[in-house]
Amino acid sequence: MNLHTLKPNRGAKHRVKRLGSGESSGLGKTCGRGHKGQKSRSGGGVRPGFEGGQMPLHRRLPKRGFNNTRFQDKIVVVNVASLDERFEDGATVSEESLRAANLIKGSFDGIKVLGFGEITTKLTVEGCKVSATAREKIEKAGGSVVVADKPAS
Repeated sequence: MNLHTLKPNRGAKHRVKRLGSGESSGLGKTCGRGHKGQKSRSGGGVRPGFEGGQMPLHRRLPKRGFNNTRFQDKIVVVNVASLDERFEDGATVSEESLRAANLIKGSFDGIKVLGFGEITTKLTVEGCKVSATAREKIEKAGGSVVVADKPAS
């Protein structure tokens, strides 16, 4: 097989529909758009969901219930395996150190350390939420978890 012998599979390529190339082509003059009207004009047509003036489906259906997605907190997750890769023994893990290690970026409401993977380095985790398995693995490796005081509300 050589590069110059390669060609697409049979039936994979279609000839381009050439519009406006004479009446005898079958797609001359109006080019398959018919005569006059909104759909025959360039840029003509209706927006998606438009039903010719009838009340559109998305307005006919009842809207009920509550959705929390607008108000929920955005929590960024970090696994103990990635902490083990990026931090030296005895390091302190906080939001600033996680940003410096490129483990988190952007804006969010909180950080949570999850227990996926193994950890062998002794780390001090502070200012983050920690799952039960992550806490167990960090403390088993000789590290500690410092829980920040909850603000009075």
